Amino acid sequence: MPKIIRITTVPLSLKLLLRGQMKYMASAGWEVLMVSGEGKEWDEVIKYERCRHHIIPFTRKITPLKDLICLWELIKLFKLENPDIVHTHTPKAGLLGMMAAKFCGVSIRIHTLAGLPFLGVRAKYKKLLLAMEKFTYKLASEVWPNSYALEQFLLENQMAQKNKVKVIAQGSSNGVELEKFNRNNLKENHLIAAMLRVAPSEKDFVITFAGRLVKDKGIDELVEAYLASKITEKARLVLLGSYEQDLDPISVRTKKRIEDHPRIIHVEWTDHMEYYLAISDILIHPSHREGFPNVLLEAGAMACPVLCSDIPGNLEVVTHKKTGLVFPLKNIQAIKEAMEFAYVKREVMSEYADSLYLEVVGRFDRKKVHQAILEEYFRLWDKVKK
Repeated sequence: MPKIIRITTVPLSLKLLLRGQMKYMASAGWEVLMVSGEGKEWDEVIKYERCRHHIIPFTRKITPLKDLICLWELIKLFKLENPDIVHTHTPKAGLLGMMAAKFCGVSIRIHTLAGLPFLGVRAKYKKLLLAMEKFTYKLASEVWPNSYALEQFLLENQMAQKNKVKVIAQGSSNGVELEKFNRNNLKENHLIAAMLRVAPSEKDFVITFAGRLVKDKGIDELVEAYLASKITEKARLVLLGSYEQDLDPISVRTKKRIEDHPRIIHVEWTDHMEYYLAISDILIHPSHREGFPNVLLEAGAMACPVLCSDIPGNLEVVTHKKTGLVFPLKNIQAIKEAMEFAYVKREVMSEYADSLYLEVVGRFDRKKVHQAILEEYFRLWDKVKK
């Protein structure tokens, strides 16, 4: 039985970004070991995936001493487990996981790339993070960007060798779970709970953002645009996610507005995302950078109209005035006008949503993505055996 070790920095990534993959690979005959840092999500991940796990004390910041300890722990783990494949996700897990796998002589070393963190940081950290990314790709035997835009960026900037780089299926790290994000499968009690939390009137136009409440997701611009719009008193802005003020803070002014404004509703992250999409008139995604945004796939599967920024990752999913409405990055006036357009032109937005639904269902079914990843594992394993 071939053995694979899947590594992320935090268990939340296993729970949200890779959900079901480990269970799927185990059902196909692979021995799977999940590795990540500490986190409250572990119990749920283990229960759902039904695979072994091991905790390595990763941090999400640059912590050289702690990182060396993690590297040593990974080397000891790989020596003990002797895996056929090490597959990493997220920057810190990728760097340390690829270093340890190379040192231990693991032949198949895969790193999945879901974004480029160095693009959104201050200059003094940018060179360091860029060097770390390049080193990760150099150590990997294959690099799997989760979008064609990321693949193009890597190759154009000569960050990785062309023969190492491959997009799996048609992009996305995990596709979308069509059984879950399906209006016909919603439970009434969860739908009522979401309605009570948002508390919209019959006339309210519900605008939802889903993701981390950080600067890099465009929260400052979104709140500014919403409050400057002509529809503030006719719409509710629902912000679904958690703050990360220690890593990528939004402005103090924006945070205070979110907390004080009666028509801005902050809901901590929930596993019932589909219910909030069901009660939303639009999903808005003003992110500054993305690899491949899962939330757009989820909105598409729920036939929820989408507004998003014109960054490469978003454009992998949404085509302007065909499957959604796209606005210029960080442009507050454009965000405001897009929300106002969506409010007035609801039938047009509904047509876009129907088109996006067909795209998502046809191209990004999670089952197809899992099957494509499994086929790649077998391809690489068969190659090594020969």
